[in-house]
Amino acid sequence: MDRFQAERPAAGQGGPDAARADAAERVMPPAPGGFTYSAADELKRRGVRRMKALATGLLLAVALVYSLARWAQTAGWTGWPGYVAAAAEAGMVGALADWFAVTALFRRPMGLPIPHTAIIPTKKDQLGQSLGDFVGENFLSGEVVRVRLRGVGIGSRLGAWLAEPAHADRVTAELATALRGALTVLRDADVQAVVGEAITRRAEQAEIAPGIGTLLEKIVTDGGHRRVVDLVCARAHDWLVAHSESVMAAVTGGAPGWTPRFVDRKVGERVYKELLRFATEMRDMPDHPARGAVDRFLTDFSRDLRSDEDTRARVERLKSEVLGRAEVQDLIASTWASVRAMVVAAAEDERSELRLRARAAILSLGARMSADDRLRAKIDGWLEDAAVYVVTTYRDEITLLITDTVASWDAEQTSRKIEAHIGRDLQFIRINGTVVGALAGLCIYTASRLVGA
Repeated sequence: MDRFQAERPAAGQGGPDAARADAAERVMPPAPGGFTYSAADELKRRGVRRMKALATGLLLAVALVYSLARWAQTAGWTGWPGYVAAAAEAGMVGALADWFAVTALFRRPMGLPIPHTAIIPTKKDQLGQSLGDFVGENFLSGEVVRVRLRGVGIGSRLGAWLAEPAHADRVTAELATALRGALTVLRDADVQAVVGEAITRRAEQAEIAPGIGTLLEKIVTDGGHRRVVDLVCARAHDWLVAHSESVMAAVTGGAPGWTPRFVDRKVGERVYKELLRFATEMRDMPDHPARGAVDRFLTDFSRDLRSDEDTRARVERLKSEVLGRAEVQDLIASTWASVRAMVVAAAEDERSELRLRARAAILSLGARMSADDRLRAKIDGWLEDAAVYVVTTYRDEITLLITDTVASWDAEQTSRKIEAHIGRDLQFIRINGTVVGALAGLCIYTASRLVGA
């Protein structure tokens, strides 16, 4: 009712129709299940009343004609009064019979408890059940759905629609909106917990040592590690140059207390010079023996990672220790926030790589669906299978929705609403019954007179 009140014109506006609509709002309260007898229904019901008056007026007119014809007969008139009386009498019978039939659909004629009357109010639930069964058997069968979808040609139409740049832009925008909405409603704590648990479980289940060993062997074979060695040697040389006093202080600080200070100083200088010479040679000589030792160590280590059980076990223990650290878990969990921010920003930017690639993919799919018969057939088959699965799996639930909805309707309101929508046509049945009855009576009377003559 609030909706009708909101749409109702102000006082003094809208004319008689608005006044009738205002009065109709108070006809009936809403029924359970959202089924309401609205102002529009009341206006339709007014039209039904006018048609009822017309049909009843025709009945009264026929009754008056019959009375006049019978009066003419009793007055001694012969010939045409008999034909008119027979036609009028049959017209009254037809009108009354059709009035009874139409009235019996919605209420008991004259309030009499005649069997099989007031069909809609008393049989509403059975009608709802029959309607649900009818829909389930004739509209929700797998074969009907498959034939209907096959005739529609969704794959071809969808391909042609997606191949239009404007439509591809629209689909891309809608997908971006849906993606942003989905990422917005997700709780960060929940997703982070799931992501962290999934990554941790996956890492714990997979043994990483053999893979690391294989990768390390390939790197050593290709010489990829040499750049790292070059960097380490260069940094070591630069560090020694910049921290000569620190190196000598460390050497002299570890000397015995009974040695003279100048001896400790000489030893420290000697050690520092040797370290600096070694770092310089390592930096400048690609074929230095120490570099070869590094190559051999890495080669042996890569082999141990693949085949030595003790080495592999140590790597697994180290992996577990690293994964168990709070800092690592926080890092894993925080990846979701970074990923979400990146995806949301890309979805909002119309020129982002994500949206441009999505648009290109949609256009490409539309073009392929328009040109490739096999692809269209596959898509049509998938859609048909999906639709058939839905209607066959949930057919009972769909028909139950119809049955329960009809059962929740108020019987009186249901009867009034249905009568408001189809009552005009039903009153034409009464009118037709009057006319057809009169013609039939005239024909029968004429035939009997001809036979009697």
